[in-house]
Amino acid sequence: MLDAAKNCISGVMTDAQQIPRHEEGGAFRVAALYHFASFRRFESAQAPLQALCDENGVKGTLLLAHEGINGTIAGTDAGIGAVLSYLRAQPEFEKLEHKESRASKMPFLRMKVRLKKEIVTMGVEDIDPTRIVGTYVEAKDWNALISDPETIVIDTRNDYETAIGTFRGALDPNTKSFREFPEWVKNNAGLHNKPKLAMYCTGGIRCEKATAFMKEQGFDEVYHLKGGILKYLEQVPVEESLWDGACFVFDDRVSVIHGLAEGEHTLCHACRYPLTAEEVTSPLFEEGVSCPHCAETRSEDDRLRYRERQKQIALSKARGEKHIGS
Repeated sequence: MLDAAKNCISGVMTDAQQIPRHEEGGAFRVAALYHFASFRRFESAQAPLQALCDENGVKGTLLLAHEGINGTIAGTDAGIGAVLSYLRAQPEFEKLEHKESRASKMPFLRMKVRLKKEIVTMGVEDIDPTRIVGTYVEAKDWNALISDPETIVIDTRNDYETAIGTFRGALDPNTKSFREFPEWVKNNAGLHNKPKLAMYCTGGIRCEKATAFMKEQGFDEVYHLKGGILKYLEQVPVEESLWDGACFVFDDRVSVIHGLAEGEHTLCHACRYPLTAEEVTSPLFEEGVSCPHCAETRSEDDRLRYRERQKQIALSKARGEKHIGS
């Protein structure tokens, strides 16, 4: 299987290297992707895919499960092109779509191809987006749908994501994880008060399962933003936008804004919460140790441990190395 992957690599590199470089916005090409499909051979696919990414200098995370693939990767234009070509050469992922943005520096430390029970964890048995799912809405049509007074708009992301940006008028479930979403739905009878539900998430994958779940719960008109917030920010002009704030992304860029330009947020490396420039100036912020969101929950032992970790990160940076916990 590994030899087959290497053969495939050599077969796609020529085409991949023909992809023009787009330096504007950053030298690194970032591809967010997912695809639901019956992928029974997912375990045997792990090693060849890891080898392919490593050979092409691609970093990030890809999750493989019986239900498909999910993840975000970054690398050179040629490297990402090679991986995407390889994936689309697999019969299960022939129709794989992805969303692209740029990064000024490599946003990941390493490449991980992981085996999972679900490619996005909802924790509800027998939810299958290949069998039942909501109606896709293109980014250009999203404003009309969410402006309709007969529509309830739901943000399916978690609280640390919604904290820095959301669509105007959207309901925020205030969940800590996607596993909490089904219970939130069951506890909110008001969701039945209007005929239409419009749901969205970062790239679209959570809404695949969320809309499938809603259909299973008896909701009829269920819609979701195709390509997620990332596609909306890429395609909808700022002057027409109903999006406020930035979009949290799961890499070192922390956030992106309209045009998928890098945002100005940083990450608290103690609690992983996205921070504004103002929050970084707070007396409760200490780099790598605490921020306004977690300062009161940290013990002195925590602070001592985090300070030592931050010291090691600073030493690694001074040596021109990347610390494994940075």
